[in-house]
Amino acid sequence: MTAKEYLSQAFWIDVGIGSKLEQIDSLNALATKATTTFSEVPFSGTPNPHRTEDIIIKIIDLENRIKDDMKKLVDQKAEIVDTISQIESPEQRTVLEKRYLCFMPWEEVAARTNYSIQHVFRLHGQALKEVDEILKMRVDERE
Repeated sequence: MTAKEYLSQAFWIDVGIGSKLEQIDSLNALATKATTTFSEVPFSGTPNPHRTEDIIIKIIDLENRIKDDMKKLVDQKAEIVDTISQIESPEQRTVLEKRYLCFMPWEEVAARTNYSIQHVFRLHGQALKEVDEILKMRVDERE
């Protein structure tokens, strides 16, 4: 995986975290609706007194799995933040943070840093080389 691919994961991690939070909100709304419905039409068959309880247990189980997934996403993003923080140059680090953690377009990164877009691209290229080195060192440490 290239440095750019590695850093670009942050966007999809944020999207994934947002999706997980939406799922949890949806499950909580469903749990509050898991009540017995009363009707004038007689119920045929044996009622299950544990139906609502079973639904709530399943919802809680699913919510816990979603929270576990979300924790993994947060851990991945923390690793990316840690990687960027290892870049020595504050200018390069700022360019990476604005692009990959704040999801700013290049023009906005240039405007916010008061650099020309060409200089931002140059800083970005240099920073990507450093990230590649950091990632290579991690792989070497694991082996």
